[in-house]
Amino acid sequence: MPVDSYSKLVNARGVYTFRDFVLLPGRSDIEPSNVDLATNLTNKVKLNLPLVSSPMDTVTEADMAIALARQGGIGIVHRNMPIEEQVENVKRVKRAESFIIRDVVTISPSQKVSEAFDLMVKKSISGLPVVDNDERLVGILTRRDVNFAGKEEEVRAVMTSDVKVASADVTIDEAKRIMHHNRVEKLPVIDEDKKLLGLITIKDVYSREKNSLASRDAEGRLLVGASVSPFDIERAKALEKYVDVLVSDVAHFHNVNIIESAKKLTRQVGTDFIAGNIGTSEATRDIISALEDRLAAIRAGVGSGSICITSEVTKAGAPTLFAVAQIAATLAEEKLSIPIVADGGIRAAGDATLALAAGASAVMMGNVFAGCTESPGGLIKIGGKYYKPYRGMGSASSRQKRFAMDRYNQPAKGIAEGVEGVVPYRGDVQTVVEEFVGGLRAAFGYSGAISIADLWSKARFGAVSAAGVDELRPHNIILPGEEKI
Repeated sequence: MPVDSYSKLVNARGVYTFRDFVLLPGRSDIEPSNVDLATNLTNKVKLNLPLVSSPMDTVTEADMAIALARQGGIGIVHRNMPIEEQVENVKRVKRAESFIIRDVVTISPSQKVSEAFDLMVKKSISGLPVVDNDERLVGILTRRDVNFAGKEEEVRAVMTSDVKVASADVTIDEAKRIMHHNRVEKLPVIDEDKKLLGLITIKDVYSREKNSLASRDAEGRLLVGASVSPFDIERAKALEKYVDVLVSDVAHFHNVNIIESAKKLTRQVGTDFIAGNIGTSEATRDIISALEDRLAAIRAGVGSGSICITSEVTKAGAPTLFAVAQIAATLAEEKLSIPIVADGGIRAAGDATLALAAGASAVMMGNVFAGCTESPGGLIKIGGKYYKPYRGMGSASSRQKRFAMDRYNQPAKGIAEGVEGVVPYRGDVQTVVEEFVGGLRAAFGYSGAISIADLWSKARFGAVSAAGVDELRPHNIILPGEEKI
């Protein structure tokens, strides 16, 4: 018997996007420069900026994750690669900056200089602690030692045996004094039995001082996340000891099989797990019930990304602003404090501010970061201007690559839900982030909010008509590059 479709139409709930609202100015005594943008990505993982790069193969690999973490955000390394390669990307981020590097690349005294050279090139490092079979430090080998030695010589013949070292409780200031006094750039950390515990480099010490707002873990290493399929426990376990957070990479998480798989994964892997994407109250309640205390955060938004055609192809979607509001309201009803990551459709700082005002703790962006120097892919010159490649993870080419190598990503759908193309080149991550943060601070100032939590309570939304959307943009003026005068 036919259902009452007319009632479904007239009772349909309003589904709004970033274009439908503005943030109403409020009474303010806040200077933008004083706004605190620190936030929780999860209840354990804290960021100095609420910015997350999307786990897409044209957006986030090690270079992007390093650059964004140095600015105070975090990058989520994509999974469109073999497990070993994703793990190596994550390890590169962890090695990029640290007061004491724990995952030290070493060599034995009996190995050849040629092997040391190859290892330095492969790992992009300039020095190797030399350890014996018991992991005791016996010397150090630098790129300079290697360059002036015969390739067939043994490491013990050219290494420096009189190595300046530090104990595990060394402070940054003490390490700097030792390195400066002895004119060395690398300082091995050993225990009382001379076993190697780690390595301090002058480069990391100076970088730590330079990037004072960088997002770091308890050991001073840059924060990094990685995306996984809820079905891929093998990948999750391989990443677990290196990443700070695992992010579910699913377009529609509100699926019984996916939720059950995520439940199994989170029981076997201890790393914080961000579930998603979802966009409704019903989905929120279902994943809260299934994942319970293993739900670290929720990724909100279905079909809003600039390269996503899910809503066009299937007419299914939950735009990001709507999704964030739905999830935030449900969490408030359940009296739960679970961070929300707004994902999709965020083109500028104003959109990000609306998402944060609606209840998000952070915003995830692909398009914005795809145009940066540090994103994968080279520059493309078109008509005298520079661009970078950008494609959705649901695009035909991205799906083809993933299906070819990952048995957990065999096609469940017969259609592509993403497109591929190019985006304008924006410059390096630091420049893009600084501009974006300036917009966020200004928006917070208009609302009179000093922090993200303050914005949640003080923000007021104004609905904009279709005609109003055009009026809010530059109009009645010919902008450079738009028309010939």
